[in-house]
Amino acid sequence: MAPQAKRMTSAASLEAFPRIQPDESFKAKVYAALKDAIFKTDIYSSADPVMLDERDLSDRLGVSRTPIREAIAMLEQDGFLRTVPRRGILIVRKTKREIVEMIQAWAALESMAVRLIALDAGADVAALRQIFQDFTDNHRPNEFLSEYSLANLTFHQALIKMSGSQILVDTTDKLLFHVRGIRQLTIGRDGRAERSISDHLAIIEAIERRDAIKAERLALDHTLGLAEYVDTHGHELFD
Repeated sequence: MAPQAKRMTSAASLEAFPRIQPDESFKAKVYAALKDAIFKTDIYSSADPVMLDERDLSDRLGVSRTPIREAIAMLEQDGFLRTVPRRGILIVRKTKREIVEMIQAWAALESMAVRLIALDAGADVAALRQIFQDFTDNHRPNEFLSEYSLANLTFHQALIKMSGSQILVDTTDKLLFHVRGIRQLTIGRDGRAERSISDHLAIIEAIERRDAIKAERLALDHTLGLAEYVDTHGHELFD
């Protein structure tokens, strides 16, 4: 890939921030607002660094810089931000190796979530089918990539939530930001969208049959396939 001049992406490119009311817990509310904005930012579609400015964040959120600093410190501990001297606050991108390992971890956790769903007779499996109900031979995923990408992310997050395990929800929280970004980046490549929906429907069918072993294996293989793709094509994705 030909070298390109780097540009700095300002905080203004993030989603709109809600103003924080004076009677709210500043530290917790600022942390939640910043984390939500970071999660809505696509940091993997471009190699350009995404930088935040403390003063700008203070103005946009309508709070003093003290809770901003406290929230930034918490987000640094979480691994989402890193302060760069004389430059600002950087939203952290992961290396190819780190991304592959995160996807592998997600695969293990999500496959367990699928197993728990399959074993739960009361699970609303119909809700999973509804995510893909608009996709037909006349409305194919590869022809509506933006729409399908959202459905894809919704499906994977729904599996974790439907497991009924708060531990799985909490454990995948830090993985979600990066894994979601990579799913968005790769879904339109090499026919992956069509294979993706086929895999998803097979997982749903196994859950409907309450075949926990097969559902778990299909879910594991599906996400490990993403890890293998990133490992193979990482030079195209991250350079």
